[in-house]
Amino acid sequence: MATLRFGQHLIKLSAVFLQTELSFALVNRKPVVPGHVLVCPLRPVERFRDLRPDELADLFSTTQRVANLVEKHFSATSITIAIQDGPEAGQTVKHVHVHVLPRKAGDFQHNDSIYDELQNHDQEDKDIPSKWRSEEEMAAEASDLRKQL
Repeated sequence: MATLRFGQHLIKLSAVFLQTELSFALVNRKPVVPGHVLVCPLRPVERFRDLRPDELADLFSTTQRVANLVEKHFSATSITIAIQDGPEAGQTVKHVHVHVLPRKAGDFQHNDSIYDELQNHDQEDKDIPSKWRSEEEMAAEASDLRKQL
């Protein structure tokens, strides 16, 4: 099966729901909220500052398109868009990626708690059963999103 590089990971195309000339969007293996997806440049670039102007433009136009899609598809009323750029900012995958999170009223008791969740969402906790989604679950969500494009 064909794959795309996402930092230290290989992503199966079944988890990718949109690909442009310079970017791709994929479903998240451990979403913070339903519909939490990622948008990445195709070229594995570790830091935001290292994106070329054409990659930057494509990344953000793709992010806008994806944000509109997931807001509608997940019946959200707002979107949180975040980039964790560098290890001290919480970046765990060494590949620039934009988190797109559909939001609804009351989805967190304190609205900005989403940033705490985002900071820790991909860490394994030995005391809590894993919340990683299966490849089948990810492929099904990507397929649903692909149909909406």
